[in-house]
Amino acid sequence: MYNINKDLANIFKKMAAIYEFLGDRYRAMAYQRAAHIIEDLPDDVRNYILSGKLYEIKGIGPSIASKIEEYVRTGKIQKYEELKKQVPEDFIDLIDLPGFGPKTLRRIYEELGIKTKEELVKALKDGRIEQLPGFGPKKVENMLKGLQMYELSKRRILLWEALQISRYLVDKLKSSLKEIKEIEVVGSVRRRKETIGDLDILVIAEDEDRMKIMDYFTSLPEVDEILVKGPKKSSVIMKFEGKERQVDLRIFKKEEWGAALQYFTGSKQHNVHLREIAKEKGLKINEYGVYKVDTNEKIAGETEESVYNAVGMDWIPPELREDRGEIEAALEHKLPKLVELKDIKGDMHVHSTWSDGVNSIKDIAEFIQKKYKYEYVVITDHSKSQRVAHGLDEERILKEIEEVKMLNKMMGWDFIKIGTEVDILLDGSLDFPDEILAKLDWVVASVHSHFNRDNTDRILKAMENPYVNVIGHPTGRLIGIRDPYPVDMDAVIKKAKETGTALEINAQPRRLDLNDIWIRKAVEEGVTLVISTDSHNLGNFAYMELGVSQARRGWAEKKDILNTRSWKDIKQFVNKKRKKLGGVVQTH
Repeated sequence: MYNINKDLANIFKKMAAIYEFLGDRYRAMAYQRAAHIIEDLPDDVRNYILSGKLYEIKGIGPSIASKIEEYVRTGKIQKYEELKKQVPEDFIDLIDLPGFGPKTLRRIYEELGIKTKEELVKALKDGRIEQLPGFGPKKVENMLKGLQMYELSKRRILLWEALQISRYLVDKLKSSLKEIKEIEVVGSVRRRKETIGDLDILVIAEDEDRMKIMDYFTSLPEVDEILVKGPKKSSVIMKFEGKERQVDLRIFKKEEWGAALQYFTGSKQHNVHLREIAKEKGLKINEYGVYKVDTNEKIAGETEESVYNAVGMDWIPPELREDRGEIEAALEHKLPKLVELKDIKGDMHVHSTWSDGVNSIKDIAEFIQKKYKYEYVVITDHSKSQRVAHGLDEERILKEIEEVKMLNKMMGWDFIKIGTEVDILLDGSLDFPDEILAKLDWVVASVHSHFNRDNTDRILKAMENPYVNVIGHPTGRLIGIRDPYPVDMDAVIKKAKETGTALEINAQPRRLDLNDIWIRKAVEEGVTLVISTDSHNLGNFAYMELGVSQARRGWAEKKDILNTRSWKDIKQFVNKKRKKLGGVVQTH
């Protein structure tokens, strides 16, 4: 069964955008919150209805719950259909773009009568918008840049979304067709790139079963158009959440499987380099196998390992296949032993109902212990500057510390650790005084404002504080929405090493911040990294998989990632910096 949570969340996001446009901030926030909750539920929302637990989901009130039931029952939400008529359709998707926002769009609509994206682009370019009071060339430049990012993001989807679609298709094909012997998603999904274009699926099957598989694949309900259909390859356009995606399915024989996997996983640059090495050894490689050039004898191809071994190198993990030195390392048998999901011992950036999270600390702790078997979880609610996220002041964080102590006592061990995500203010100082920070187990320091200025100085100064343990989402990017803010990451990495501060790999699908290039640089410089989910609800904890994939793309090993270690080791890491920079050492 296709999980409808994303479709429903998409409608709620659009309802939130319309309410923003109409100036109803309260309703906009309620629907935005509901969208995030539904999107990240661990199970299909229909199962919550069947079990009678829909009205128990925190953050979903009776009005929104009834609309969920209406959607499940009828496939639409009447209120959404009514709201759509009150806003130019093209504007709904633009409200969250940098430089836009509901007030800006409403003014353009009311003062210039613009209703479509085409008219909007024309008015941005011909100077009409620049002439509106309060606009100007810089604002117009940002708006055009925002539109460009939006168009690019429509062509590609986030890795998390691609994984959900891929897994749904693989499960559907595997469970329905016993003729499929093996199935694997390849291409940039297998390499775990942060955004994905088309989806590629490979299958092993007997020759006589090929057309049955292709008939089933091309008749899936999500198929909108068949581009190519044949016994070896079929290409279709599928629709998910209203977005079109090309999906290719190819069928191979068992003895070709490894060569096909290698070929279609890519990257193109990696494959070109691999074939150059093969050529030097008198070999040729294609999607069917490895052959001797002079005799055309096939010498490998059934497994990927055999393909790489045939040219004298170790098998290369898919995440590394970008032609960034992995081929040379494989030839010298010096590939890193990459970190794995099973190595992670805890999540160290988590938000609860004390700030902008959906779940209580108690619910989080119980869920983590049951589902993830971690040794610790660190609650890091926002500090007071984050008013929109109900950030904590000094008095409230002291109360939160007491709640954590009480919960740990009830559980009989110190499973929950208390921290904060403290704002780095404009001058590089922190949103909590040192007396408060000294009482915490773990401090994430993050930039949440002034994204257009160079923020290097703020981050460097924050790292000089003895209580700052990690810089959260260090470049501030939101993939497809916001570019990284200006920051000298070389200087940040150098200062991180010098002060004993970790850098975060934030596993949120839109962040994946640090990117793979900076992760590798940090690893080479010996900087400690932390993979965190920045969870705001229970569904977000699954994002750890993305963070680990990103770390692997950056050549990170288990030893490079702090939260693969015990809490005792983490405490030593914290105290080492406190001692070095004159802070109060943790004794509890």
